Amino acid sequence: MIDTTIISPDKCVMVGVSTPDSPYEKTKEYLEELAFLIETSGGVAVKSFIQRLQYRDPRTFVGKGKLDEIKEYLNAEEIEFVVFDDELSPSQMRNIETELDRKVMDRTGLILNIFAQRARTSHARTQVELAQYQYLLPRLTKMWTHLDRQRGGASMNMRGPGETQIETDRRIVLDKISNLKEKLKDIDKQKIVQRKNRESLIRVALVGYTNVGKSTIMNLLAKSEVFAENKLFATLDTTVRKVVIENLPFLLTDTVGFIRKLPHGLIESFKSTLDEVREADVLIHVVDVSHPGFEEQIDVVNQTLTEIKVNDKPTIMVFNKIDAYTYIKKDEDDLTPVLRENWSLEDLKASWMGRGDIPSFFISAREKTNIEEFKKEMYDNIKRLHAIRYPYNSFLY
Repeated sequence: MIDTTIISPDKCVMVGVSTPDSPYEKTKEYLEELAFLIETSGGVAVKSFIQRLQYRDPRTFVGKGKLDEIKEYLNAEEIEFVVFDDELSPSQMRNIETELDRKVMDRTGLILNIFAQRARTSHARTQVELAQYQYLLPRLTKMWTHLDRQRGGASMNMRGPGETQIETDRRIVLDKISNLKEKLKDIDKQKIVQRKNRESLIRVALVGYTNVGKSTIMNLLAKSEVFAENKLFATLDTTVRKVVIENLPFLLTDTVGFIRKLPHGLIESFKSTLDEVREADVLIHVVDVSHPGFEEQIDVVNQTLTEIKVNDKPTIMVFNKIDAYTYIKKDEDDLTPVLRENWSLEDLKASWMGRGDIPSFFISAREKTNIEEFKKEMYDNIKRLHAIRYPYNSFLY
């Protein structure tokens, strides 16, 4: 039996690469998010290394000089884990582990580890396990390099035990992937039946970047107790609740959060979860307005929605966490250009965020600020759709 468990780092260092496509300041911001991912996984990031390159080194990602610098620090501080903020190829991971003599994890492996920790239902666990095996398959060679040292002999054509084991494991993993896909097909059929049973009500889906407050909004609107905490991917399983605003019932769905560089295998594995988004009548795009990179997070979510072909649905933008929003007020005699961090909430509301074609609301779900205005917009949208789909029920409203 091949163990798909990905060990969670304890103390570790982070490594990123700044290229012309990813400026230094942006790379620093990405590493801050990686540190949050590591914390969510149960570890602590003690230092970050950023290498400036024209392009990522195809052999060692950062180049041998930077690896030597990292190794010196690891030896001095007795740290056993290194986490890279990009997906490493199997050969890059093997080369880096050889150079550093340490356990190496990439961003994809870290996200898979968090998903494995947080999957609570059989459905979510099956989805995560499939993604883990798909990630593991091209990396089987790395698992057996320790057997190369046992081969010996003078013949270059000698077939070692590691090669035999790799072939055996590859068959096991391929069979496991096939079985998990079949299992998910059966689950998808059950989910389709469940969704058909809910067709009598308008469906609304909460979407957004991870840790923007979707579950808190769900709890507020549905008066439920969906698990919510200040960590990435607190919610993996889709949660559906019946909600009534005034006298109009509808179904509200809380979905898994998106994130930049989300592994494609996870998107594929969570197809049935994303079907809840595809089949929703209205999307509520929740944004953490207090996050310094919230505009890029909006782009990440929009790109993912485009990828799953739901970007044309009626949408309400909800800028959450206004209670945590801060900005740097410029002095009147400061003639330097106004930056985004100098914008007040009123400035944001006066920008495209408050004046676009998509209805936008600035709220605090935690403090219940501006919730009634937001609920009124939801009611108007749902009422309009309900009147079109079920005109014979118009007496309800």
